[in-house]
Amino acid sequence: MIAEKFCTMLAGMVERPETRVLTGPDLKAFYKALSNPVRRDILSYLGEHGEANSTSVAKALGESTGTTSYHLRKLADLKLIAEIEERSTGRERWWKSLMTNIFTPPGLEMTEDEREAAVKLGALKMAHDLNLVVKAYAGYDASAGWNQIYRAGLRMTKEQVASFTEEYQALLRKYTSAPGEHPPDARQMAVRLVMLPDDGGRPAAPPCEEL
Repeated sequence: MIAEKFCTMLAGMVERPETRVLTGPDLKAFYKALSNPVRRDILSYLGEHGEANSTSVAKALGESTGTTSYHLRKLADLKLIAEIEERSTGRERWWKSLMTNIFTPPGLEMTEDEREAAVKLGALKMAHDLNLVVKAYAGYDASAGWNQIYRAGLRMTKEQVASFTEEYQALLRKYTSAPGEHPPDARQMAVRLVMLPDDGGRPAAPPCEEL
């Protein structure tokens, strides 16, 4: 399962966020949306501040209101954000993040162009994640404890892998705060979990390794 959390979950929530399967046709639209840096910045801004209109987003990102209004509507078409109808008046529309877990199941049937979009979307995410790893190591000494790097090798059954993932997602929900209600000393943190069989025939890794 390839999962991506696009919006901030409320602190202390035990309810699961809405789960949405990303189909083949959806992948083309998502790649187009997420390959655009303005749309990625808008998602990050709403995740931090909770609610915004095109004017506040434009001011924060240094874009025109026409540009941000267009991209906000496109993100709403993908159901990544939603309009706050009770706050919207006239031409001023307010938007909020949607609490959604979006994933692509393995073995999904796709056309050739849908598969190409999936590969490009994966490459886009991988490039971003590799950059995060480089920054984590390069800034480790100067981070004053903010950068945490932990690697482990475990022998697990498929059922244990599923259970571990469930507990990991529950732990994330425990420590997330609502957009606009973050503690004053909180910083946006990038957290990634990657689990896969390591059957390369190399010597067994130590039980755990911490930098």
